[in-house]
Amino acid sequence: MTETTLTKPRPKFVETLLAEKHSIPLSIALHLVPGALIVAVYAFVAAPVVRAIHYPPFLAWAIALAVVLFPLLLGMAWLGRQVTGRYCLRGALRYLDRPVSRGKVTALIVGCLLWMTVVSLSLTPLDNFLYDNAFSWIHYAGTGDSATSYLNGYSQQKLLTTLLICGPFTGWFLPLIEEYYFRGFLLPRLPQLRGWAPIFNVFFFSVYHFWAPWTVLSKLVFLYPGVHLAWKKRDIRISIGMHPGSALLLTFVGVVAVAMGRTSL
Repeated sequence: MTETTLTKPRPKFVETLLAEKHSIPLSIALHLVPGALIVAVYAFVAAPVVRAIHYPPFLAWAIALAVVLFPLLLGMAWLGRQVTGRYCLRGALRYLDRPVSRGKVTALIVGCLLWMTVVSLSLTPLDNFLYDNAFSWIHYAGTGDSATSYLNGYSQQKLLTTLLICGPFTGWFLPLIEEYYFRGFLLPRLPQLRGWAPIFNVFFFSVYHFWAPWTVLSKLVFLYPGVHLAWKKRDIRISIGMHPGSALLLTFVGVVAVAMGRTSL
């Protein structure tokens, strides 16, 4: 890549996205638009296909997430190219420099991973209460007052096939992309909010899950420590270890449970 290519004027929208600070309205839109797109892809593309082959709705949500999040990852890499001249995340993302020592970051990840796993499971009754009393009008297939409603009611073979297909994506790659986007790209561009930036980020990340609005409060509680530490230490490895790490752990437990004959998770 020549120096001329790197220094030529960039489009205004690229400059806006790569700026050190996003306006609050722009940041809210960038937090929420991907969630709206995921719901649209689910409703109009993924759900009809999955219903036709009689597989759990969980597969449809995994497809919808992949259809939106993988292009989002490519978009961040393209923005990185505008800075570095090659497709990479470093030009667009922050918190990638690993300022925290390996031993300390490992300890922080383990603590946040335990916090997220234990607290998220402990707050399931709160999610169920909010669904029953405020959100039972939402009628996505498989929606219910259970964290595994999108999987329940299918044969062991279909459950295991679904989890094995979706596991690498919902258990690691898709949460990882979310961390890159929400914590590496959006969170660092809210300096005007100071200490409120992690709260803002976690809140709108929780709302972004339009398919499960009854979980917003619990997500605020179990996600905040890892996001706060990633922001404070400027090290995205902490929130990556917490969020995709927890998803990977729960996916592994789910696969083992189904393989052992638990057809209702």
